Amino acid sequence: MNNPKDPKETLIHRDLSWLSFNERVLKEAFDTSNPLFERVKFLSIVANNLDEFFMVRVSGLKRLIAAGYNHKDAFGYYPTELFSEIQYRINIQIQELYNGYKENINNALKKNNIFILKPEQLNSEQTKAIKKYFEETLFPIVTPMAVDSGHPFPALHSKTIAFALQLSRNNEFYSALCLIPKSVPRLFKLPSDKQESCFIFIEEILRFHLKSFFRGYQIIDSFLFRLLRDSEISIEEEYAPDLLKAMEIEIGKRPKAKVISLQVEKSKHSRLLEFLYTNLDFPKDDIIFIDDSLDLSSLSELTFKAIRPELMFSSYTPAKTEYQNIFDKIKEGDFLLHVPYQSFSPTVDLIQTAAKDNDVLAIKMTLYRTNEDSAIIKALVEAAKNKKQVTVVVELKARFDEERNIEWTKSLELAGCHVIYGISGIKIHSKIALIVRQEEGRIVRYAHMATGNYNEKTARIYTDIGYFTRIDDFAMDISDIFNVITGYSQPARWKKIVASPNDMRKYFFDLIDKEIQFQKKSNNGFVFAKMNSLEDPEIINKLYEASNSGVKIKLIVRGICCLIPGVEGMSENIEIKSIVGRFLEHSRVFIFNHNGSPRTFLSSADWMRRNFDSRIELLFEVTRQDLNEHLRFILDECWKDTAKTRILTSSREYIHCLPNEKMFNAQENFIKYYAK
Repeated sequence: MNNPKDPKETLIHRDLSWLSFNERVLKEAFDTSNPLFERVKFLSIVANNLDEFFMVRVSGLKRLIAAGYNHKDAFGYYPTELFSEIQYRINIQIQELYNGYKENINNALKKNNIFILKPEQLNSEQTKAIKKYFEETLFPIVTPMAVDSGHPFPALHSKTIAFALQLSRNNEFYSALCLIPKSVPRLFKLPSDKQESCFIFIEEILRFHLKSFFRGYQIIDSFLFRLLRDSEISIEEEYAPDLLKAMEIEIGKRPKAKVISLQVEKSKHSRLLEFLYTNLDFPKDDIIFIDDSLDLSSLSELTFKAIRPELMFSSYTPAKTEYQNIFDKIKEGDFLLHVPYQSFSPTVDLIQTAAKDNDVLAIKMTLYRTNEDSAIIKALVEAAKNKKQVTVVVELKARFDEERNIEWTKSLELAGCHVIYGISGIKIHSKIALIVRQEEGRIVRYAHMATGNYNEKTARIYTDIGYFTRIDDFAMDISDIFNVITGYSQPARWKKIVASPNDMRKYFFDLIDKEIQFQKKSNNGFVFAKMNSLEDPEIINKLYEASNSGVKIKLIVRGICCLIPGVEGMSENIEIKSIVGRFLEHSRVFIFNHNGSPRTFLSSADWMRRNFDSRIELLFEVTRQDLNEHLRFILDECWKDTAKTRILTSSREYIHCLPNEKMFNAQENFIKYYAK
């Protein structure tokens, strides 16, 4: 392969690829084969995704530009060049989002007798209802804020929605703000006929009653705005003796972080707009004007306020794994758990049973993201109270979950758990649990490893694979990994597990190199992999090398994909598909043909630079033949999908499967398969 000097010829920029992924989610919102409320959820996800993209990626880019950084990144883009391209694409995506909401989603809601109304559309009963709600609920909790020499412009939190107002009295002009409260639901359900469900956004209720806050003043102009702030947390961990306290301090700084997105209702008056962007120190040219309700992510409230089960995916019950005792089940042999099609309960049960079991001496596990009211957290607390040695490695820096992680970290410490915050400068992203148990006078260790988090909520909507074992080599490796994380032990060369940031990229290189050798020798080189993201330029170049050697490569990459497939002389032997459907594809599975004796791996890691270089991730081989065959079955079924699959072409575009192909929905098929 002739390597061009410009990476733009061989790589898709990771941020532009992410925007393509969000576009695929948006297409699901407008796909009429999806139930209406599921389309509303997809729309909400797109809006929320864009928020996070601004707060993480755009903010980082703006920091580089502000610092005068003017070097190309790994994908061949200068910061200003990339910012212009991102801004252009985001504006198009926001326009598509709102046009689709008005022309597609809102019309479909109306056809199903679900209405989101404005004050002028209300009947007398509904008008009385919003007046009552305003007087009894909104008026007591909303605080209008004057902005003048004695009242400085307040530090507004990220995602705040507020009215900016210009007032007058006795020929004097005044400025004020009125914040939309976050402590109440955004949508208020109105009284209506039984056949209808009617709602109104609370900001419309406030708009209707704004005069009540400014008696004696005339409202000259008002409009809604919404802001997003930089979410970056900057901590020099080496010099932070108390990481928990340092994290709390940094989170406290977020309301004063740089504003990186400002969305404004279209307004005719430039004076009030100037007041706003000047006080927020935000570039006028970067303002996004919205001709509709701000923040469509709140639309998801409809799905549980209007009780319409026929407008959602058909319910199903995850398949149960039959056993009497979880330890006895693992003794019978290693087994896999494929959520959400199979119930997550054995994972929870492992920790709950260990907490109560008199023979269990210790529990060790990593926690990256978990849910509120987590049964696993409660079980760990109970285990500590039952005098078991409980060690929990917590990743405080899991983005947007920092505050939650801090809270349950305190609960664990209070109960007597040993809580470790990991290794300075490296995120703990691996998902492992180890139970140490005394059986018949000897120590036995039970291990659990997974591609996804210990989170009961996401286990219902993310596809992931968990692995249960008591094989000594696995248990020894995991025990040693905990020693590396919690103490001063140097990483060893483990028997069953490969870890980053030390060995994983090289290990994958070696596996791909072997496929190149087998291709040259036996013409059977083959790589089949499934992951969330493919972004690492080194891995991509290695895959290009394999493709040029004739190795066939099939990749299922849900989100970011920086590799360009199907290019003659570079990647003609590589095919890439992305599945965006009912469940979020989250599992990481890697299969290498190995001259007809396939080697199959599970991992917590995607093929991204951060996973290889700045996170503790685990890769492990599944060696049991029946489990290998089942993992290959999972990938084959995903590859067969035509209903929710888009194919990445050599022109860097994602296309749907051909219309004459028979529709096959892998996710729905898995539900049926495991229900047998």
